[in-house]
Amino acid sequence: MTSTNTGSNLKVAAIQQTCSPDKNQSLATSERLIRQAAVDGAQLIVLQELHATQYFCQTEDTAIFELAEPIPGPTSNYLSGLAKELGVVLVGSIFERRMNGVYHNTSVVFDTDGSLAGLYRKMHIPDDPGFYEKFYFTPGDATFNDGRSGFTPIQTSVGKLGVLVCWDQWYPEAARLMALAGAEILIYPTAIGWDVTDDADEQARQLDAWVTVQRGHAVANNLPVIAPNRVGTEPDPSGQSDGIRFWGNSFICGPQGEFLARGNETDECILSVTLDRQRTESIRRIWPYLRDRRIDAYGDILKRVRD
Repeated sequence: MTSTNTGSNLKVAAIQQTCSPDKNQSLATSERLIRQAAVDGAQLIVLQELHATQYFCQTEDTAIFELAEPIPGPTSNYLSGLAKELGVVLVGSIFERRMNGVYHNTSVVFDTDGSLAGLYRKMHIPDDPGFYEKFYFTPGDATFNDGRSGFTPIQTSVGKLGVLVCWDQWYPEAARLMALAGAEILIYPTAIGWDVTDDADEQARQLDAWVTVQRGHAVANNLPVIAPNRVGTEPDPSGQSDGIRFWGNSFICGPQGEFLARGNETDECILSVTLDRQRTESIRRIWPYLRDRRIDAYGDILKRVRD
């Protein structure tokens, strides 16, 4: 679908919420906040990563695969209906069951008529204490069956959305590939938090790094960034750790990395701002990073290590 929003301004919203072990309750929270954002005039609404459930990757448990759904399926149909009813572009998150034994961490984008504008399957999959995602998620395909790159922006009626997911946010290559394909906004649905046993200084360093790297993607690509994250402390089902305290701090920044809105570390919230869609063009005229790239000199970036 080509963009029908030809005006300079686009009102966007990022939703920061707590999640429940009960999928219906989590989705009810998402719906309440989506409706409020729509009433406030948001045309593009972005939910956090895996918003329908608590973050189940703290442990490795084969029973969790029962939470996975096909697309289309119950959760995607639910989100599609909301997008159509409210006339908004909605970015949601699904634990996708693609086939027997193949599951993905998938962002789904629904246009204002409820149609599936596209999906993005998380490409970089972490495996760290408390974040055992490699057990659950197959990485997204580097190339779709139709030949498109896995890093392809999703065309919607409000423009091209460069949707990535959480761990992808640490990789400048992902942001750049989305930008080079014409993304107008970078979007990072996220579920990240602290090991509650880390001291305050370490927690501050981690949060600052998370914010800084994404603001850097905005600056390097002259694009606004929308990064919704969850809040609340979720226990480790195995009891082997003290769980994760999700640090919130969802934010929206402009194409020079400037903060436009930011949440705190404890409360559910809706971050809503109006983006000037012409800013990227005007900034790229005076900061022409893409013009000056030395693409003839970057071949070694495809190597794992430059031995």
